Amino acid sequence: MNFNKCARCGCFFSSEDSVCPNCKSKDEMDKNLLRSYIENNDLPESAESLAFHSGINIKNINRFLNTKEFSDLKSSFDGSKINL
Repeated sequence: MNFNKCARCGCFFSSEDSVCPNCKSKDEMDKNLLRSYIENNDLPESAESLAFHSGINIKNINRFLNTKEFSDLKSSFDGSKINL
């Protein structure tokens, strides 16, 4: 196991995941919300707009876009990402 810094809250933890055990359920809820938003709405023009309309923090949107699960969306927003 590695000693990592949680991508959501910044605490240090020992695991292979990118988020700590306390944030794992929050991350899954945000991913489910993002999937649901994408399935039920037109894709906005920017990642910022997606964050605003879905209610998911832009930092987490950018992190999710870098995962395999949402990689197909990344090309839609490459020019408009804000990295926090």
